[in-house]
Amino acid sequence: MSITVLTEPGLKALAADLARELAPGAVVWLEGPLGAGKTTFVRAFAEARGCTVAATSPTYALAHRYPGRRGDSWHLDCFRLRDPEEAADLDWEELSEADVLLIEWPERAGAWAPAAHCTVRLDHDDDDTRRVEVTRC
Repeated sequence: MSITVLTEPGLKALAADLARELAPGAVVWLEGPLGAGKTTFVRAFAEARGCTVAATSPTYALAHRYPGRRGDSWHLDCFRLRDPEEAADLDWEELSEADVLLIEWPERAGAWAPAAHCTVRLDHDDDDTRRVEVTRC
């Protein structure tokens, strides 16, 4: 585990590398404050998996599915959950069938959030760079 300072192209390259490495069924937790680059990371991740639709933030929809050459990637954003019990309304059975599930704000889903295979922690360094820490579980 190490912290790396990356510009946006570096962050995208890291996401693409991780997308190629993860086995089917992987769960990735994305942690960090608003604007730290979580959706940028997901966009590059989905593109590297051959997804045909550009990834966008699912803040209001809560979940987006991105079909791709390497299977379906699901992007879940739990930011709007006010209480972990609200996560009970999500279709966890369908989400568990994802080839890869990326979860922003997983702590807001409480015990409903599946265990992470990998955690990506992003934070602001300055306007052009982010501090990124990747932990494999």
